[in-house]
Amino acid sequence: MNLLAFIARRYFFSRKSHNIINIISGISMAGVVVCTAALVIILSVYNGFDDLIKSMFSTFDPDIKITAAQGKTFNPNTDSLKAITNLSYVELACPTLEENVLLEYEKHIHPATIKGVPLNFAELTGIDSTITRGTFTLHDGHKPMAVVGTGLAYYLSLNINFLSSIKIYVPKRSGSISSLNPENAFSKAYIFPSGVFNIQQEIDNKYMLVPIDFARNLLEYSHSQQVSAIEIKLRSGTNVAKAQDEIEQLAGPNYVVRNQYQQHEMLYKVMKSEKMAIYLILTFILIVSSFNMIGSISMLIIDKKNDIGTLNNLGMSKKDVQRIFMLEGWIISIGGALIGLIIGAAICWGQQTFGWLKLDSMGTFVISNYPVKMMASDFVLSLITVLGIGLFASWYPIKLFTKKYLGESK
Repeated sequence: MNLLAFIARRYFFSRKSHNIINIISGISMAGVVVCTAALVIILSVYNGFDDLIKSMFSTFDPDIKITAAQGKTFNPNTDSLKAITNLSYVELACPTLEENVLLEYEKHIHPATIKGVPLNFAELTGIDSTITRGTFTLHDGHKPMAVVGTGLAYYLSLNINFLSSIKIYVPKRSGSISSLNPENAFSKAYIFPSGVFNIQQEIDNKYMLVPIDFARNLLEYSHSQQVSAIEIKLRSGTNVAKAQDEIEQLAGPNYVVRNQYQQHEMLYKVMKSEKMAIYLILTFILIVSSFNMIGSISMLIIDKKNDIGTLNNLGMSKKDVQRIFMLEGWIISIGGALIGLIIGAAICWGQQTFGWLKLDSMGTFVISNYPVKMMASDFVLSLITVLGIGLFASWYPIKLFTKKYLGESK
């Protein structure tokens, strides 16, 4: 086998009788290098965006969220739900109350969702770290305050430094529309803004956080009797899947228990589909570029047809001759793949360290550079893909041409 490898190396590195063969061999290896590096880089960028989105949602979404299987609200004071909040791995459990409303501020009107939260909501999510203007304050003395998403603040032209309140309209739960005065069918309340948060566009354009007691009074719910959800923060190191299973068993069929992934399941599925689509597109490009390898090995076999006959006459079997050229293909594939992995890793490291590639400075991104996260699984997947395609690209011309020049010899 050492002799076969020696001959294969000599064929790859030595000058061929036709210079075009050297050029095509170089091009085929360059194609493998570029495609491998592109696979690593693009998959790592998708990992970076995936991590970024998860980190953004984690500042608003709890580890576990319990909602009613039917209806909008439920009573949190049942024995099963109290048992859940007393579990050893539950660090914090917050009741929340949501409703769609209409906001008015300085003659600007926009629909929104108010979310009533307790005072320790920042401990549950860390939303106070996303405040861009003002502070995360739900009470100023005895006066309730609101924290508004960036998108809502934009649509309302909201300025937290002005002494103007936000007017909230919501249909009365027991109201009826009067032909004389339709406004009688709506509950109204006023609240002053204390801060503006910036998490993610979908959240920023939708939510305004208010004290849960204020939300209950506005929505005409009795004190502490109705909530939209119970949001749970798990202790560090807790197995989320096991905790979710136990909470589901305690809650029973009347409640839906979702982890952070399930709270935005469609978004994460779309992201995974996009990553898979990009992988398949780059794999197809790699398959196309492998035709260079087929051409390179085919021309090398033609160039070395006299050597093939000589080696066969000296007693080398047909399989050993095929192994020589197969090793030639492996040199191109493995060499190109390893170089591509190194280049891809170097570029990813450079982007992580220096932020070479910037996002659009005119956008509303929470980061300025493309995020990158390298994962060993992506490197292994890229290597297996390249070597698999390289194996086929080497096998086909070798099988075809050695049969032509050696016939049916053993």
